[in-house]
Amino acid sequence: MLATPCHILIEGNPIVIYASRNGTPERLLPILQPFLETFWQERELVGEHGDTPACLAAQVIVRLGFEFCEDDFSNLKASTSFDPAVEYLYEIKRDRTLHIWVAEAAYRQQPQLGLAGCRELVEQPAP
Repeated sequence: MLATPCHILIEGNPIVIYASRNGTPERLLPILQPFLETFWQERELVGEHGDTPACLAAQVIVRLGFEFCEDDFSNLKASTSFDPAVEYLYEIKRDRTLHIWVAEAAYRQQPQLGLAGCRELVEQPAP
């Protein structure tokens, strides 16, 4: 299996989550979408709305660590920098939508452009 690195971005949080593999929509969405559905349901159930971006970032890291890392401790990281090697960027918005972006040449040359250097692939309605 070829490595497909990706970033996960959460609106309202500066953390840029990086996974060095399993970043294709076919591989990541079956994990991310059910997780997000549960996350939003739990937040509503307990009436918790404060610090949602920070809580979501932490929980995404925990979930991906469980799914992908096992004994590979270099697959997942949290940073404030964009990596030029990523293929896909997943943006989780406050309105609970999930946007998928594909890195373009502009992003690869200047990753600090973030999503401005990418093109949107698909918008997934939040569960």
